Amino acid sequence: MLRGRSIIYYLDDKIIRLSNYYRGAETLSSKTSGRLELERAVTDQLGRQLGGRALLFHQAVAERLGLNATDLKCLDLARGEKDITAGRIAEVTGLTTAALTSVIDRLEARGIVRRERDIGDRRKVFVRPIPERMTEIGRLFESLDRAMRQLYADYTVADLTFLRDFAVEADKVMLAETKKLRERD
Repeated sequence: MLRGRSIIYYLDDKIIRLSNYYRGAETLSSKTSGRLELERAVTDQLGRQLGGRALLFHQAVAERLGLNATDLKCLDLARGEKDITAGRIAEVTGLTTAALTSVIDRLEARGIVRRERDIGDRRKVFVRPIPERMTEIGRLFESLDRAMRQLYADYTVADLTFLRDFAVEADKVMLAETKKLRERD
């Protein structure tokens, strides 16, 4: 994976070429300083730098909508499931239901979602994104989507599959770690 392309990271003035360590190549021992440097570089690039840039991008989009980044990300997670409740959004975000109520209040006030009672169980309330507003919000991501598609064009299907699988597993780790931090309060 990542065979045809050399990805270079700089860590403490040392160049680390990720293409030398792709899956399927000889695995470096976890005790090897080269592997530790590589792990740190990946964590730094994905966790700190890319994560920070994504947060700032989403904050800019949220500001255009009169929201904050948390509201926008909760909206994004809510639109991923057809019949989603506040409790389910709290589960996938790691937020408390009280915090989520405030998020949904803000989204509803901006005309981005509506609350809809379940016909079968009046105690259950679904959070429904408003389709017209989703189209409007989607336009704010069009340029990023085009740029990412250009980036993806440089990678094989196997590379993209590996990256997707890694992202899915990293997402699970982030959610679990977020829950751990919140449980300590």
